[in-house]
Amino acid sequence: MKFSSQEEYGLRCLVAIALKGEQGSITIPELGRAEGLSASHVGKLLSLLRRAGFIKSVRGQLGGYSLGKDPAEILVRDVLETLGGRLYGEGFCERHSGLLPVCVHEADCLLRPLWSRVQRAVDSSIEGLTIADILQHRLGETVKLSQMPAERSPNLP
Repeated sequence: MKFSSQEEYGLRCLVAIALKGEQGSITIPELGRAEGLSASHVGKLLSLLRRAGFIKSVRGQLGGYSLGKDPAEILVRDVLETLGGRLYGEGFCERHSGLLPVCVHEADCLLRPLWSRVQRAVDSSIEGLTIADILQHRLGETVKLSQMPAERSPNLP
């Protein structure tokens, strides 16, 4: 299973903004350089995050992007849904109907319980997880981030 690049990069950008603190801000070019992304890609991601209220923008020479909410109030689940939607949920079967208007397995789908189970597992893994938790490395994992092998370490600052 994979998360999309939009979810990964969008979450990374949001965390980078959060690292600037309550009064800090960052511009699109600065964020692009920091994350290794084009300014246009960062702009698209920030537009999604701003419309959802996670960040706010200030125009002008001293402008940039800053958090729109306290990091403890921003649920990772909500950010991921904003950036890419749920793995499984409303409209899933309609989006995967092949060439037909309705999936051939609509009445007797053997995969629907599997996708539902996967979604529940993801939901329970990130339940209550906030941007503040990411900033403080409080991910509720039995292995501390500093003890993870380098090739598997999450890209946290």
